[in-house]
Amino acid sequence: MNWIITPAFKSKVSVLAVLIFLLVTGITKAATVDTAMTYSASMKKNIKAVVVKPAGYSADKKYPTLYLLHGFSGNYSDWILKVPAIKDLADQYNVIIVCPDGAFAGWYVDSPELKDFQYETYITKELVTYVDKTYSTIKDRNSRAITGLSMGGFGGLSLGIKHQDVFGAAGSMSGAVDLRPLSDAFGIEEVLGKYAKYPERWEQASVVNMLYLLKPKSLAITFDCGNDDFLYRFNVILHDKLLERNIPHDFTVRPGSHTWEYWGNSITYQMLFFSRFFNKLLPK
Repeated sequence: MNWIITPAFKSKVSVLAVLIFLLVTGITKAATVDTAMTYSASMKKNIKAVVVKPAGYSADKKYPTLYLLHGFSGNYSDWILKVPAIKDLADQYNVIIVCPDGAFAGWYVDSPELKDFQYETYITKELVTYVDKTYSTIKDRNSRAITGLSMGGFGGLSLGIKHQDVFGAAGSMSGAVDLRPLSDAFGIEEVLGKYAKYPERWEQASVVNMLYLLKPKSLAITFDCGNDDFLYRFNVILHDKLLERNIPHDFTVRPGSHTWEYWGNSITYQMLFFSRFFNKLLPK
């Protein structure tokens, strides 16, 4: 049988080949998501974390890292399940995103009450060490950032402020920046003890009382909150206190409340801020 190859047929074959090529390369160049099993010596247990590697990830290249924390009652999988677009952000900015587990109500602190709640040590020492050994990261504070939502917003700013040797940038979305008004909620008293008994613990743990640890431009800071959020006024107070101390920072108020719709939008802006920090584009 003799086949007649017409120009039109050649054109269709060419188009099909291009489509197949785009499909294949699109798949092979997409971000990849690992579920890492890490070990915490301080808590003597295994803890999971999601690690998002950008498209084209290679051990021959070094990448900056963003630690992205979940909120109260959440876990390590919250961000990737509820805002899967973080994979696109990892691709867009060529950044490794790490989503740790901070327990249902771990509050990212080393609890004086619960020996198996040492999440400050876990994230700032054990997890960072694991990630830097396992993945091709830039092992420097100027290439590490941390942020999160609500409880994770508290964690992002408190860990960033207290561990400026580890993180060069820190953020918060709808963060619980002052724990004292929440003394009877969200399981905080289980990790810090009752406020009436240990008020000094609550005072020291609140982000609004940590600002003495900051110097102008010692830490790149970004935080935001929805205008209908129950934590809005505490974020405004934090903003005012930073202004009083002449600490540069980005603070944004947007329409919205304490919802995943808000946080899914917020992370896109914070990722731009952190990318500018990683690329040394922020004002000096």
